[in-house]
Amino acid sequence: MIYTKDFYIAANQLIDAGRFIDSKAWVPATSGNFSARLPDATIAITVSGKHKGHLQTDDIMLIDADAHALDGKKPSAETELHTSLYQRFPEIQSVLHPHTLNSVLISRLFGDQCVLQDYELLKAFNGITTHESRIVVPIFANDQNIPRLAAQIGQYLDKQAVCHAYIIAGHGLYTWGRSVDETLRHLEALDFLFACELQLHGVKKI
Repeated sequence: MIYTKDFYIAANQLIDAGRFIDSKAWVPATSGNFSARLPDATIAITVSGKHKGHLQTDDIMLIDADAHALDGKKPSAETELHTSLYQRFPEIQSVLHPHTLNSVLISRLFGDQCVLQDYELLKAFNGITTHESRIVVPIFANDQNIPRLAAQIGQYLDKQAVCHAYIIAGHGLYTWGRSVDETLRHLEALDFLFACELQLHGVKKI
């Protein structure tokens, strides 16, 4: 298959994101998956089973908006969680899913959501201009049936005016943005804020 220039630009952005995210120890072993939407509405996404800190161009594949592979490579089993977000939010151009320690701990200690309120760093999120803000990060039970999980998440998002991220319990975090860089900013802010909440609840920093 002949890839476009846009694909290679997106692939390099995802490779760089993987190196940064791995430097934070947010994608142990072969966990996580990352994607970026291209101008023609196809999606560049990491293939299954690769360490995200050592990605090469061949570890990025192309899928259509319905999660079908366009180049014969094998996508992650969780690909539908990416495509469902792109279908719902036409403005977003990237989805990042790491397995951060703080998001996993949050999912063990909190109920069905984590509320982040009155933090200066909330201004890292698109549309927020004051610390006097509140965002809710929902927590969903893990499920190996990805279509069922995607449908559950979709039902939640149907009822929300704004959502910046969600956690899958005992698993990891999904967040998104209008570019790979913006999504990385959201991810870094979320991890810091999760760490604040954990320490407020008596969990010692490792």
